[in-house]
Amino acid sequence: MHTSRLCAYILQPKKSMDYPLQKQIKTSVVACIIDEQQRVLLTRRSIPPFLGQWVMPGGKIDHGEPIHTALKREVAEEVGLEVSIDNLIDVYEHVSVGDRHDHYIILYYRATPHNFEISINPDELSEAVWYAPDQLPEVDVPPGCRHILALLHPQLTWPHLEPPGDLADCEIPGVCPLEKR
Repeated sequence: MHTSRLCAYILQPKKSMDYPLQKQIKTSVVACIIDEQQRVLLTRRSIPPFLGQWVMPGGKIDHGEPIHTALKREVAEEVGLEVSIDNLIDVYEHVSVGDRHDHYIILYYRATPHNFEISINPDELSEAVWYAPDQLPEVDVPPGCRHILALLHPQLTWPHLEPPGDLADCEIPGVCPLEKR
């Protein structure tokens, strides 16, 4: 009994922590799918978040699901492609998002398609298009997507590249109200 009390005491968080404990950090994966011609596959969202904007295929990682498995699943669900995962491009983070002050981490991976027969999920997307690098700066994409594309193509001029600021909420599935768009 004495040991149980000691363990319970040790496991309790200190009250003087600078950051409040959260139930979970929400983690998503996104595939930057690039073909042999260096074109990037972007999809136009037909639902919030990013309603009407162009994004890369991706979504939430399910509890217990390995990262690469989640990425391949999301790509297959959204655009019907099978991909190889090449490498992690970058991690895009949002801290203290929305009224609940959620914490999101988005992992962006470069991926290579095995096939090119796109079959979009009409419940989430209205279209999918392969964009050449020189077309990318003029496409309406969310801040995280712009960040990744700018890393991949630093030689291009990105006229609308701004820090996410107040619109960071719109990068995250389920937290961007329609009236913000």
